[in-house]
Amino acid sequence: MAKKRISRGKFEKMQKLSNDKGIIAALAIDQRGSMKRIMKAAAEKAGKTYNIDMVYEFKELVSQELTKYVSGILLDEELGFKGMKSKNPQSGLIMSYEQTGYDVNTVGRFPELLQNESLDRLIKKGADAAKVLVYYNPNDPAEINDVKHAFLERLGEEGLAADIPLFVEFVTYDDKIPDSKSAEFAKEKPQLVLDSMKEFSKDKYHIDVIKAEIPVNWDFVEGHTKSGVKPVYTQAEVAKTFKDMNSLVDRPFIYLSGGVPAETFREELTFAGESGNNYSGILGGRATWLDGVQVYADGGKDALIQWLNTQGKQNVSELNEILNKYATPWYNVYGGLNNIDVIDPELASI
Repeated sequence: MAKKRISRGKFEKMQKLSNDKGIIAALAIDQRGSMKRIMKAAAEKAGKTYNIDMVYEFKELVSQELTKYVSGILLDEELGFKGMKSKNPQSGLIMSYEQTGYDVNTVGRFPELLQNESLDRLIKKGADAAKVLVYYNPNDPAEINDVKHAFLERLGEEGLAADIPLFVEFVTYDDKIPDSKSAEFAKEKPQLVLDSMKEFSKDKYHIDVIKAEIPVNWDFVEGHTKSGVKPVYTQAEVAKTFKDMNSLVDRPFIYLSGGVPAETFREELTFAGESGNNYSGILGGRATWLDGVQVYADGGKDALIQWLNTQGKQNVSELNEILNKYATPWYNVYGGLNNIDVIDPELASI
């Protein structure tokens, strides 16, 4: 295998975001619009009046307590600015760079970057990487996907210039199947995810880490369905899907939790590992901290801190155990650390 050339800034920041095994064992709490809705619902259930300070403090406390046990954390500055300050210094920081959501009145779900940010600005705020979410359907018309491809090409060039890793998260969809939790969409999901990963692995995008969806809907996997639910996939088909991902990707990829319960996420990651899937870690979100929202709404700061140091810590520890057993170091896809040439940015194009 030819040696992989990686610029010094990107390499050092990738190492900062990884644990001592080279695995990205990271926490995600960059939700914005959905975070407000979740907290508002929890406050109302607790008979309290919602206010935005509740979101600020929740993110602050989650970051403060759980970054003791993870290699990095993904935060947004808009709602997570206190969390950026409260995180453990040994934990790397990934910052959201895209505007939340998309224009529902325009076909295509096009991405947009935060208007008052740049990668240089994120670096000055302490970022070790930038994350951008893109809604993607490889089967969309060419005129839609061409806009997204150009967007990612520009983003990749900015990442090279700023010398900071880019984590690109893609969320698949099909406008013809509005219910993404349906059996109909579950049948399409493996093809959507695998084709998206193949596209995003192209060198022209300069993506450093692909943040991928689990390529199946676990609710429809044989042996894991609820009573009365007909499976969409056999376990052998799911194992093959996980295995096939390896040949499509030539850079590190990690998994997002996608809002599933903690137990489900653990099952997915274990099955992926046992299938020989070469994922390099996670950015685990709601599967880690979601149950703490109601705890906080009901009992306030002290109750949340207690929950984070018991159940929250356990959620993270159980995921870390799975990662240490099954995940592969991010640099293994390049043949290991000894097969990487770390170069200064001014030499990167030579």
